[in-house]
Amino acid sequence: MRLLFISFLVSVSFISYAQVGPGNYRIYDVKQAREVTVEDVVAAMKNYDVLFFGEEHDDSVAHYLENKFLESMYQVFGNKTTLSLEMFERDVQPIMDEYLTSDIREKNFVKEARVWSNYDDYRPMVEFAKSKKLNVICANAAGRYTNLVGRKGQAALMALPDASKDFMAPLPYDTASGAYYDKLTELFMMEVTVDSATGKKTAAAMGGFNFIQSQSLWDATMAYSIAKYYKKHKGNKVLQVNGRFHSDERFAVVAQLKNYNPKIRTLVISSGPDASFPNVDWSKFLQQGDYIIITDPNIPKSFD
Repeated sequence: MRLLFISFLVSVSFISYAQVGPGNYRIYDVKQAREVTVEDVVAAMKNYDVLFFGEEHDDSVAHYLENKFLESMYQVFGNKTTLSLEMFERDVQPIMDEYLTSDIREKNFVKEARVWSNYDDYRPMVEFAKSKKLNVICANAAGRYTNLVGRKGQAALMALPDASKDFMAPLPYDTASGAYYDKLTELFMMEVTVDSATGKKTAAAMGGFNFIQSQSLWDATMAYSIAKYYKKHKGNKVLQVNGRFHSDERFAVVAQLKNYNPKIRTLVISSGPDASFPNVDWSKFLQQGDYIIITDPNIPKSFD
């Protein structure tokens, strides 16, 4: 998983999608307790609005599948299909739109949209959207704001100019709580204390940086971006691609989306490799989402 705020350099292996096929993944429908196909999941989307695809960022099979899902959704829903990406920040939305309409060249887009260093993994989806004239939502909060709130809290965000606030969730935003809060404190190895009188948990910031505030802004902004788009495009089917930590167990973005529009109907895919493949014990993964995808761990990662 790509951890928050940690820059990384990658060496891309340029794995060919020709090397990946149906034999390299299995999809399980938790509700129906059976294995299904990409087309089965997309057919179920007739009754839902947003499909969350939670990936591991270096999983070549997941990237192959994301394209399959986007193409399959287009075949069923046509121009009512929308792509939403964690990998782009809200302030680069105009740049994305300019690229999708071919007003700017790809080299300018790549530079000015601050694409991730493994953009080759997501480029096929952007290019497909461009070729079919589909909208792409740049869903995430800009890193400068997630960094600021981690250092100085939400008060610092509130002090920003109004124009800056357009690039994040409305303030104040909800922060992680309950089981998701516990999951975050474990991930970031934060020291948790419990008030003996109230039973309330408090996580100590690491080195003065509050990852709970930062991660929550990330989650809330992605949710808000989807909700704001959906308000103007009711009836569209949104494929939201993000790290699986942002949607597993219906935490994070999925929970935040309910804050902005509880009527939006969601399905969650949790995807990742497992050593048990192809003999998967599905009972180990049932809590992760509506659909579980286990990918072949022997396929080379898309970057090292």
